[in-house]
Amino acid sequence: MSIQPTENSGTGPAARPLMTITDAAIAKVREFAESNEEFRGKAFRVFVEGGGCSGFRYAFVFDDRSENDQTWIQNGVEVAIDPISMQYLRGATVDFVEDLRGSGFVVNNPNARGTCGCGSSFTA
Repeated sequence: MSIQPTENSGTGPAARPLMTITDAAIAKVREFAESNEEFRGKAFRVFVEGGGCSGFRYAFVFDDRSENDQTWIQNGVEVAIDPISMQYLRGATVDFVEDLRGSGFVVNNPNARGTCGCGSSFTA
């Protein structure tokens, strides 16, 4: 089951999901963390950075948490997102796919106005 951390002011409408990470993505993150000593004790950071043919691209690293990060634990994996990236990732789903084209993390982002042909970068 995927977990959706939520944001709720307590006075407005029902909580809305910040971001969804699928079970397949969490399983792959756990596999990486368990097979590499340097990743242990670090958070799985999902972020957006400038680059790619469409202006922004998604990135994933194992990293130390920052004071301003939004963090949560999902199936034993700590996930971290910085406040600027959260503006672009709110409502997105991170998945891990394996198909004939290869394997990797894929982001389905409702905030993206357009994506490049390979799907690794987007416009906001």
